[in-house]
Amino acid sequence: MTDISPSAAAGLGTFERWLSVWVALAIGTGLLLGNIFPSVFSALASLEIASVNLPVAVLIWAMVYPMMVGVDFGALRQVGDKPKGLVVTLVVNWLIKPFTMAALGVLFFNYVFVGLIPPDDAQAYLAGIILLGAAPCTAMVFVWSNLTRGDATYTLVQVSVNDVIMIFAFAPIVAFLLGVTDIVVPWDTLLLSVGLYVLLPLLAGYLTRRNLVSKGGEQSVDAFKSRVQPFSILGLLVTVVLLFGFQGEVILDRPLVIVLIAVPLLIQSYGIFFLAYGAARAWGIPFNVAAPCAMIGTSNFFELAVAVAISLFGLGSGAALATVVGVLVEVPVMLSIVAFANRTQHWFPKEGGAS
Repeated sequence: MTDISPSAAAGLGTFERWLSVWVALAIGTGLLLGNIFPSVFSALASLEIASVNLPVAVLIWAMVYPMMVGVDFGALRQVGDKPKGLVVTLVVNWLIKPFTMAALGVLFFNYVFVGLIPPDDAQAYLAGIILLGAAPCTAMVFVWSNLTRGDATYTLVQVSVNDVIMIFAFAPIVAFLLGVTDIVVPWDTLLLSVGLYVLLPLLAGYLTRRNLVSKGGEQSVDAFKSRVQPFSILGLLVTVVLLFGFQGEVILDRPLVIVLIAVPLLIQSYGIFFLAYGAARAWGIPFNVAAPCAMIGTSNFFELAVAVAISLFGLGSGAALATVVGVLVEVPVMLSIVAFANRTQHWFPKEGGAS
């Protein structure tokens, strides 16, 4: 893996530390089951209401809800405490990242990979990575921040601010970029997806958190998150099994497609990190703010991207497949970035400098 200190590694639970391994195993399971029991997967695919697949909706909620309980919107009162870090992350996440991801997708799927991927499939994969690019991380950034000993309060503030922006900006940005790339997207389905997988989980998380804090403070919140976190990981893995069960025939026929989808995602991840990290260094932002402000855009809210891809394009779509490839590459990439950040923290002023 990567060279991180024992104390830093302690910030990752067993499932998070080996998430890419579990995802790879889920992929293999999905491919196997999809070829053995195709009728079962067809039956699951037919369980839809208003373009929402019901089994997947339950699984996505299992993924997203525990994360939303951890978001403290009371932290928004401290939004002005670390303004420079917040400026960097908001500019990168909402004015740069979605558009560079779309540009890389067009470059690779419409030009570089021509002849390697059928045109219709290429457009579907492009749609999937556009969805990833428009969804900055909500939950795992807390883990990456912890591994770099980032400012916990600042990390909470930036996540809360990004979640609020996501409610209003995700759908318009996705619709615009899909439109520019000539991919047809139904607005009603997109808005329904944002409401179902962002707004409602946020509301449920807020109400749950408020109830827990009134009874036992932050310790009660932490205990609750520990209890429900396994359901989040399980929801992700079962969703991956379903996706690859539907994609089994395509992937077995063209296994190279996973590698091809990963190429622009890898370039985007490292490029966005170094852009934000370099801006933070140039601006003299302390390391404990610079690291989390650069990492939130590098990591993705892949749960949302997977959910919207399924709602818009279907369980067996190339778009859904592309979002799952994002899950597969994210953890190794982020651990390498954590290691780099920890080795270069001397580039930045200590806490107390400009932030």
